[in-house]
Amino acid sequence: MTYVEWLIYIFLGIGLFFNFLASVGLMRFPDVYTRLHAGTKCTTFGSIFLSLAVIIYGIWKYHEGDTPLISLSIHTFIALVAIMLTNPTGAHAIARAAHRSGVKPAMAVVDDLEEKEEENDDD
Repeated sequence: MTYVEWLIYIFLGIGLFFNFLASVGLMRFPDVYTRLHAGTKCTTFGSIFLSLAVIIYGIWKYHEGDTPLISLSIHTFIALVAIMLTNPTGAHAIARAAHRSGVKPAMAVVDDLEEKEEENDDD
């Protein structure tokens, strides 16, 4: 096996591991905020490594003469950029909606946003 193949397998392994951690976190965490953390942080990190494996594979095969596979790398890069932009934005929107609808964190001792809202209501 070549170094490129080893690198692809390592990236695939890391990506699958973090996506597996995300699925475990979604099942095990107690509230919407911690589940959101697992569902976005781990899947984003896992998707980065899976996409890097596909990009490296496409470039490697293109370098060996398989021309159509370069489009695989280009499309995967575009998808990776979309994931990097939409995943944090969606997580923020879900967390904000949960907080505004009154969902309390299971383990939080201090809610800074609630204190700020109370100060604004007093003014």
